[in-house]
Amino acid sequence: MVVEVGYARAWDLEARVPWRPISVEEARERDAAGLPYVVVYRAQGREAPLEVRLVSWRDHYVGLWGYDAQGRGTYELDMRLLDDPTRLWPRRNVRWHYTGPEMTEFDEACPRVTVELFPGGRGRRTEQPQGERGRMYVTAPRSRDDERWVDRPVFGEWPLLSSEVHGLTETPVFDVAEPAAAAADGGGLAPTTCWCPPRPVQPGPIGELFRPGVRVTDGYNPEMTIVEPRRIGTLRVPSGLLAVSGPDIDHGDGPHITVSVPPGEYALEEARARHSYHCMYEGSEVTRTDTMAVRVLVGEAPAATWEMALGPDDDLRLFVEDQISGFATDGATGCFADAEAWEPLLALFDRGLIQGDPDLDPDVYEDISDSMYLLRTRDQASGGELVAFATTGDGTYPVWVGRTEAGEVTGVVVLVEGMPELLPDVGATVGT
Repeated sequence: MVVEVGYARAWDLEARVPWRPISVEEARERDAAGLPYVVVYRAQGREAPLEVRLVSWRDHYVGLWGYDAQGRGTYELDMRLLDDPTRLWPRRNVRWHYTGPEMTEFDEACPRVTVELFPGGRGRRTEQPQGERGRMYVTAPRSRDDERWVDRPVFGEWPLLSSEVHGLTETPVFDVAEPAAAAADGGGLAPTTCWCPPRPVQPGPIGELFRPGVRVTDGYNPEMTIVEPRRIGTLRVPSGLLAVSGPDIDHGDGPHITVSVPPGEYALEEARARHSYHCMYEGSEVTRTDTMAVRVLVGEAPAATWEMALGPDDDLRLFVEDQISGFATDGATGCFADAEAWEPLLALFDRGLIQGDPDLDPDVYEDISDSMYLLRTRDQASGGELVAFATTGDGTYPVWVGRTEAGEVTGVVVLVEGMPELLPDVGATVGT
């Protein structure tokens, strides 16, 4: 079987066509430089490609889509380049088994099998014989870590990885097809429908939530205006290691997230937004102010960048699209704390809030009223403190670290709900 091989800058997942075809030499140069490019494999007499591969070494990523004769996606493979440059880790693969030619691509009733693998022997195999609407059977993949790796081929020597999916029994003969004319680099951006390496969730307008006059929407309220941040006391972190975690979850291994900061005492703030709406109970327009985020203000300099803090077992090279890292809670509660005093501070939290101990000394436990911040505990031995705050629900909450141009931490933020969206600036300002 002869398989035609073509190269391009990108692959349009919606139109199913290559974007800006390139020569094999340009593709080789991009491969050596770590820049993204795609490889398209086609069989004679077949309109839909057999498979399309996206390679982006700078993103530690190789992805593959396999297509059937009708152009439906039947196989997706996600591989990652980790510490061994000679091998690839098969992070995730999905197979769709269409029941007939009339079934549309990714139909909810289409049977599918998903396998996710993680280093250290962890993994999950999810079988859905009736698709998304039916039962789900979850088991552990039966293979050792050393059996899961895939050798990294050199440029131009990749096998047709979807051969098994297409039922090919003979080794194909590859015929490299050069474009009629390689596209000139005019600096244009690829369409938004083009395939890109997966990225973890992005920070969004975090700094703007503490800037009075900025207009946002949370998806439910069409227009909200940021007001002056509200300062709610301070937090002592004498150890220089700030913990951000859910105090209501089992913490046998310590807090979920830690951030290094200079030892000191830092202001605690709430980012707030004001909005008006028609209240059917009062029969009139009412205005209220809601808390959008809580912050430990480490420095007065504005944040030049924001990054998502990672837990001890997190590896960004393994993250899928929009994946988050953060702390978990099943009691709609998070906290900022001195990590070195974590255990005694957590014990005081449990005695005061969970057990309701009336004999706690007010020097080590105090309630905070009229705020998203709920309570404070203080370790008398070290002077370290814990301040708990409310979230708007259970789940996992990312921790965003703001850094100055020099890379110094200037703030640590947790959004108590979702990420809002900025509205066009109309020059509005509000008072405090």
